Amino acid sequence: MSNNFRKMSDLSGLTLLGGGESKYTGKYTPGILETFPNSHPDADYMVRFDCPEFTTLCPLTGQPDFGSIRINYIPEQCLVESKSLKLYLFSFRNHGGFHEDCVNVILKDLRELMKPKYIEVEGNFMPRGGISIHPYVNWGIPQTHYQEMAWNRMRNFGI
Repeated sequence: MSNNFRKMSDLSGLTLLGGGESKYTGKYTPGILETFPNSHPDADYMVRFDCPEFTTLCPLTGQPDFGSIRINYIPEQCLVESKSLKLYLFSFRNHGGFHEDCVNVILKDLRELMKPKYIEVEGNFMPRGGISIHPYVNWGIPQTHYQEMAWNRMRNFGI
C-alpha cells in the first residue's frame, strides 16, 4: 500500500511558508503566489478558502470596501500555498478595484498559476449606500464535464 503524503522535497520551492515574518506589500502583487505539487492528481476533490477580511479600495472615491472572498477549486497538478494566497489577497488592500473586477482578477490569476480542473471565486461585500454586492465567477476546463459543472453552478448561483 503506498501513501500519498507529501514529501519535504515537494515543498522545496516555497519561499513564504515557515519563512518567519510576513512582508506585506502595498500594491497588487500576483507574483507572490506560490504552488506545490498535488499528491492526488488522479482524484477529483474540492479545496476551499474562506477569506473573511478582504479589503480593497473604490477606484473612484478611494473609500475602503470590506468583504469576504470564497475560493473553491479542483486541483490538477498543483495547489496554491495558503500563506502566499493570504499575502496576495492582502495586496488588494491599497488597490482600486470594483468588486466584480476583483473576483475576476483573482480567478484569472489563480487559473493561470495552477491550471486547475475547475475554479470559482465568490465575493460577499458589505453594503455601501444600502446595497451589498455578491459577484461570482467560475471556470472549468473547456469541453469537459468541468465546463458543464461551471455552467450548472453559475446557473444555480444565488438560488
